[in-house]
Amino acid sequence: MVPSAAVPGSDAAVDAIDRSFHAALARFTGGVSPAALALAFADWHLHLLASPGKQASLAGRAIQNSFDLVDAMVPRHAIFEPWSVIRPPENDRRFTGSDWELPSFNLLAQAFLLTQQWWHTTTTGIHGLAHSNAAIADFALRQCLDTVAPTNFAVSNPEVLRKIMETGGGNFVYGLHNWWEDWRALLAGARLRSDQTFEAGKDVAITPGKVVYRNELIELIQYSPMTPTVRPEPVLIVPAWIMKYYILDLSPRNSLIRYLVKSGFTVFMISWKNPTSEYRNFSLEDYRELGVNAAITAINSLRPNQAIHAAGYCLGGTLLSIAAAGLARERPDCLRSVTLLAAQTDFTESGELTLFINESQVAFLEDMMWRQGVLGTAQMAGAFQMLRTNDLLWSRVVRDYLVGERAAPSELMSWNADATRMPYQMHSDYLRRLFLNNDLAEGRYQVKGRPVALSDLHMPMLVVGTMRDHVAPWKSTYKINFLADADITYVLTSGGHNAGIIAPPGEDGHSYQVLTRKAHDPYLGPDEWIQLAPSHEGSWWTEWTRFLGAHSGQPVPASPVTAAEQKSEPLGDAPGSYVLEQ
Repeated sequence: MVPSAAVPGSDAAVDAIDRSFHAALARFTGGVSPAALALAFADWHLHLLASPGKQASLAGRAIQNSFDLVDAMVPRHAIFEPWSVIRPPENDRRFTGSDWELPSFNLLAQAFLLTQQWWHTTTTGIHGLAHSNAAIADFALRQCLDTVAPTNFAVSNPEVLRKIMETGGGNFVYGLHNWWEDWRALLAGARLRSDQTFEAGKDVAITPGKVVYRNELIELIQYSPMTPTVRPEPVLIVPAWIMKYYILDLSPRNSLIRYLVKSGFTVFMISWKNPTSEYRNFSLEDYRELGVNAAITAINSLRPNQAIHAAGYCLGGTLLSIAAAGLARERPDCLRSVTLLAAQTDFTESGELTLFINESQVAFLEDMMWRQGVLGTAQMAGAFQMLRTNDLLWSRVVRDYLVGERAAPSELMSWNADATRMPYQMHSDYLRRLFLNNDLAEGRYQVKGRPVALSDLHMPMLVVGTMRDHVAPWKSTYKINFLADADITYVLTSGGHNAGIIAPPGEDGHSYQVLTRKAHDPYLGPDEWIQLAPSHEGSWWTEWTRFLGAHSGQPVPASPVTAAEQKSEPLGDAPGSYVLEQ
């Protein structure tokens, strides 16, 4: 709404009108700035039109692709060879299965992949085209092509056709039922039924513990000891506020928290408030002061004179690095070690998320949040779906509505649907000061009016990146090596942003590389590091407990859980009340 003090025709009134218009427009664009998209395509189109050599090359490429595909239709020695022209990329799971090697379906898939490859070529190698605009055009074109992939249609998807024959078309009846069920949930603003399987405190987030501190932004959970002795230094985990904390405590089988507690550590966890529009003016500094700093102060009252092992996941790791840099000049002995899990401190190479971070896009998002007071869960979920439409959108559409089957319940997918909101001011600070301006890495980020530098971090650090991370690419997280003046143990795990971190011991398919660089050692670039770092099969969790143990004192008898304020009774059982808020 327009501020009451604004006079029609004044700058404030004009600004309010423009912002209201942008906020209304954002409802139809999913929060994507039309201006940013139009400028990127204009830049690409104009440079392509002014590149006759590139046009000729593209035309020749299209003709050659056509000849190759026709040639593949003619079996050699009466034997059809699947994928003879082009194979799906390693991370494209749409065309897996023996049915896609049948001639008709295989040729259709190859034709689609060739088309996709050709359009990608149209945005690369154009002299003068801005790299950011080329990336935006390539991303948008890929999104358009993904909507018409042969996997998305019943007549061209062998899995759907096989299901039709098996059920006599009954799969469409089940699919229509699933669609109607989901549509009603969306209209009601509720979570989809398939995402409601697991409840926090009942099915997930069930590691025993107590809420020992609470303020308007966080609840601090201390987990009950599971060993007779514990390391004297407590572990504080700062999760991302973009989602609920319990991804680190999904179930006894894959709970990182339970693993740490059973390994003899006293673990504290921040559980963030799910903000409403009343929190619109909470800033990133409020999250640092009322979040990380408040938690450290509460732990200090419970464990006097004990340094803390602090760990941060994703955005929580970024915030922890800011807080640690500020504490380095105020309380240099406060933290015994810092662990960053898939967390960025330099945002110059932040993957495809940066496609949505430019002045036009940030201003558009700010106007949308200004009207609402928060960034809603729908906008956040939509942004991540755009990054992985094949995995998070189209595969689900095909399975639920064409095949007519619901996927088996998954703790991770249920958590993924349990999204949170973000205050207007905090998210604006995050986008502008970190993503857009890169203030933290370049020494301009201010804490209490003074700039902080990551070079003030001297405590031992363990930094974890994940090989297939689409949110925080591992080479981006690796940049802490030339920002912090500390002994850094860098761990690169298999998997993606979530699955790479949630990698319990004993579960197949996990591996990692690890190498420690002392503060005085020469810098190793990421490509050199990956060649030198030894590889290990299994979970990186064991590496973390070894790291924590090496920087901890001898075990002491475990003590009962008490509240932070005057060591009174706890404020309630874990997982607390904030995590249950929708």
